[in-house]
Amino acid sequence: MISQNEFCGAEQISTSYLRCLLYLLEEWTGVERLEEYLNYLITCLLVPLFIALLFPAVTFILVFICAITVHIYKRKTDTQGYMNDFWDGVRQFLATVWYVHARIWNGYEVHGLEKLPDGPALIIHYHGATFLDILYLSVFIFIRKKKLLHVVADRFIFSIPGVKLVSDVLQFMPGSQEECRKVLENGELLIISPGGVREALFSDENYTIIWRNRKGFAQVAIDAKVPIIPTFTQNIRENIRIIGGQIKLLRLIYEYLRLPIFPLYGNFPVKLQAYFGDPIPYDPNITAEELAKKMKNALRCLIDKHQKIPGNVRRALMERVATEKQDNE
Repeated sequence: MISQNEFCGAEQISTSYLRCLLYLLEEWTGVERLEEYLNYLITCLLVPLFIALLFPAVTFILVFICAITVHIYKRKTDTQGYMNDFWDGVRQFLATVWYVHARIWNGYEVHGLEKLPDGPALIIHYHGATFLDILYLSVFIFIRKKKLLHVVADRFIFSIPGVKLVSDVLQFMPGSQEECRKVLENGELLIISPGGVREALFSDENYTIIWRNRKGFAQVAIDAKVPIIPTFTQNIRENIRIIGGQIKLLRLIYEYLRLPIFPLYGNFPVKLQAYFGDPIPYDPNITAEELAKKMKNALRCLIDKHQKIPGNVRRALMERVATEKQDNE
């Protein structure tokens, strides 16, 4: 039987088994200073990879903690629907949890809340890689304005285990034109991202608006006779990044299957700030096509005003530090 001494030498008897293994690998591969290369690999490759996977996991864990809480709360009642007083308590709990998370993790701020009317309005939003910033905006409006923001979300959101009940309580909905019209006619606030999942997956650091020819949201605003307001979250594409969004084959697969199976990384603690643009008032003489084009231009102007293009994760992190330093001075 070969002893450790024969491999590592008598002077290395007291070394750890890991160092002995490194010595053996150096002898076998003929590569000197293997330990330095491994340290470099761990520091420069594995640690960033671990962080990139860990950060999104923290948010998803928080989502499921909220889901468990809501399920426990629901067992106390047999009431139908989520707009009665019974749900106000859990809705306040969810809003507080995500409000605190947004403030601590991303230093989240909202500018232009005063542009929201007391009555109904349709809010049009640029879609980031996930719906996280829309969730942030929803809870901020709920806490700051005491108004519930109804959110039109893609149908796949409601198929995620445990998420459907949370989304129901926070008034996320698939949102046909008829449903959207009813929400507005009831005097509520409604937010739509016309680009949807396609914009989330295939936009890039240049913040390209991908709406195709969608104009249904404009028709809803015209039918309900409500103002339409653009909103944009600065650095949202630096918060979470999509892998493979610019690969044509993966895009063809999405267009065929309609499944957003692209991997994510990030959830970096970059500075996120939501901005409301000036409302476009109801005009009975404008067509849906004209209103959609007008809103797209307004959103593009809002992005160009508040977002440095192309987006950069490092710069967005530095903006977080610079903003907090200014706040403390």
